[in-house]
Amino acid sequence: MAEPDYIEDDNPELIKPQKLINPVKTSRNHQDLHRELLMNQKRGLAPQNKPELQKVMEKRKRDQVIKQKKEEAQKKKSDLEIELLKRQQKLEQLELEKQKLEEEQENAPEFVKVKGNLRRTGQEVAQAQES
Repeated sequence: MAEPDYIEDDNPELIKPQKLINPVKTSRNHQDLHRELLMNQKRGLAPQNKPELQKVMEKRKRDQVIKQKKEEAQKKKSDLEIELLKRQQKLEQLELEKQKLEEEQENAPEFVKVKGNLRRTGQEVAQAQES
């Protein structure tokens, strides 16, 4: 950009242009506010003048991102974790089956219990005779 001719001339008769003063920047209130904002920024404090709707939307977005990260972490389970989960499920199923059998035996009539005991003793006697 070319500079004007009147800047080069040192003619004392000409009035030299001066930069206009910004009344907003020279006001004491503006300077105080600016100083306070700089101090808060250095401390890490941000002004919390956001509308409530914007705050809620940001919170929802953060929650959604956290939820997605948790889901991705669950999807990325190692082979060892998968095998351990399978074994845990099998053990839980076996425990449930044992509990059902125990409940059925407890609820069974007396003669069924005695018959089962006789069969067991008969099998034990047969095994003892064979050995």
